Order: sequence, then C-alpha cells, then structure tokens
Amino acid sequence: MERITVDIDKPWLTVADICEYMDASTFVVTSVLRSGEVPAVKFGREWRVARRDFEDWLNHQRTLDRSDAEFGVDV
Repeated sequence: MERITVDIDKPWLTVADICEYMDASTFVVTSVLRSGEVPAVKFGREWRVARRDFEDWLNHQRTLDRSDAEFGVDV
C-alpha cells in the first residue's frame, strides 16, 4: 500500500490547511485536534499540526478503513 503524502510545502499545517485538504469544516477539524487523535500544538487560539503527524494520522485512518472492510464493516 502506497503511503499518503500531503502536497502542502510547509512543515506545520493550520486548521485552514487541513480543512481545505480534507474538504472538512473547521468544527470537524478542531474537534479531532481537541480529542488528541492527531498530535497538535496550540499557540494562543491557533492550532498547528506537523505535516508528518497529519500524514501519519491519514495513513493510520486508511489502515483502519481497510481493516473494517475486511471484517464486513460498512465504512
């Protein structure tokens, strides 16, 4: 399985970067960050995510989705 890489040329991603990449709302992205599911740091009111950590999370999610499909779980 080929590893997902994010085509954004900066080491730290903002919530806006992730929203655009994932086509997700700010609410969804910040909820995931607050949960600790994706390693992130908060500077004042702004979240930052290391691009590598985001890529690792994406790849882990894809692995989970494939595992669910193998066991007949609808994804």
